[in-house]
This record gives sequence, structure tokens and C-alpha cells, in this order.
Amino acid sequence: MNKKLPELSIFFPFWNEEKNIENVIRPAIEVAEQVAQKWEIIMVDDGSSDGTLKKAQELVHKNKNLRMVSHIPNRGYGSALKEGFLNASYKYVVFTDGDGQFDFSEVTKFTDYIDEFDMVIGFRKKRKDNYIRHLLMQMLRVWDYVFFRFYFKDIDCGFKMFTRKAVESITPLRSEGAMITTEILAKAKKKKLTIKEVEVSHYSRKFGDQSGGNVAVVVRAVLESFILWWDLKNGRF
Repeated sequence: MNKKLPELSIFFPFWNEEKNIENVIRPAIEVAEQVAQKWEIIMVDDGSSDGTLKKAQELVHKNKNLRMVSHIPNRGYGSALKEGFLNASYKYVVFTDGDGQFDFSEVTKFTDYIDEFDMVIGFRKKRKDNYIRHLLMQMLRVWDYVFFRFYFKDIDCGFKMFTRKAVESITPLRSEGAMITTEILAKAKKKKLTIKEVEVSHYSRKFGDQSGGNVAVVVRAVLESFILWWDLKNGRF
């Protein structure tokens, strides 16, 4: 059995995940009890228009280790991650997407290395997404190499762990949308943080809709990428 961390903050971004939130949080509670002596789970509701917020509130009432943060209106994936980092209070911080496409029990792959590295980031063994998202992932790899001179196997994998030092090094974050993962890694590179990549499983979405391939999301990501490049170029971080 893996050695328990002294304390761990876990957060999940949710947007219209009414049918997924309980299936994500309940197993995460069991895993948290196994991997950390003290722990908290933060549910970040990013302006959901369905029953996600209500279900999150119900879960909070049932467990003192659960917390909830809500945005109204919806602000974007990056905004949800920023809120998670801002509200995380423990020495180690991990997040994973709230759509049920990851198995949170695989967090032990991250805890195995977090004392040796500043960050541990996942890469999906076999991505269970449509071809458009696969294409966007390949384009993002090229884009980030050209503009930010880094390469990782799976830049936008929504399963990452950080030490408190790493969180403080990369925050505050600026991106409100999907380019948040590029900003995290670009700042980590600039700060010379050590990063370990670990393989994780990926599963097909059972409920809800993906937004990553939405044209508005892609355009926003491109604009945020140019802003990030300009800020880094001019030493604003």
C-alpha cells in the first residue's frame, strides 16, 4: 500500500455534470481516505444550468471534508481551475476533470512521485474522445512547441498533481478558458519546476456533452495563447 500523504487538497471542475457529480465524488472520498491523513475535496461549479449545484450542496451536507465553490455565470474551464487552486489549503494539490472520464484511484501513480518532483502530470494511455479532439490535441502540441518551446505527451490531460511550492510558483493564473493547461506548463518551465509524466486510463463519457471542440472555446484558447506568449516574452511573470 502506498504511503499516505500528510495532507491533500483535491478539486474537481464541474459544468453541467448533474449526472456525473455523485459518481465522481463518492469514489473520490474513498480514495482520499486511503491516500491522505488529512484531506479535502473542493467541487467547483462553473455556472452550471442544470442540477449540478444542487447535488454539490447535498453532498457537502453529508461530509465535512467536502467544500463547494460556485461561479455565476459560467466563466470557463480555466476559471474553474483557478478557483480550485485558490481554495486549496493543503500541502499537496491534485485536480482531475469532473466528467467521469478518469479513474481517481490512479492518483496513487501521482503520490508515488510527488515528493521527488514539483509536479506530476498525467498522459492518457488511449484517449477516448472523438476525432476532432484528437486533432486539436495534436495541433496544441505543435502550437505549444512553436510558441513556448516545450513538449509533453498530453498537454491538456485533466489529471495533475502539485506541491504547494509549485502552486505558488505558477499562480496567479490568467487564462479563463482551455489554454489554462498551457499556461500552467509554460510557467512551470519558466520557473524551472521539475515535472514527472505518468500514464493514466481514460474512459468514454457516459453522460453530458463535451465542450472542448466548440468553435468559441477554440477561438478563445488561441487568443489567450497569444496573450500568454506576449506576457512571457515581456517578462510579466
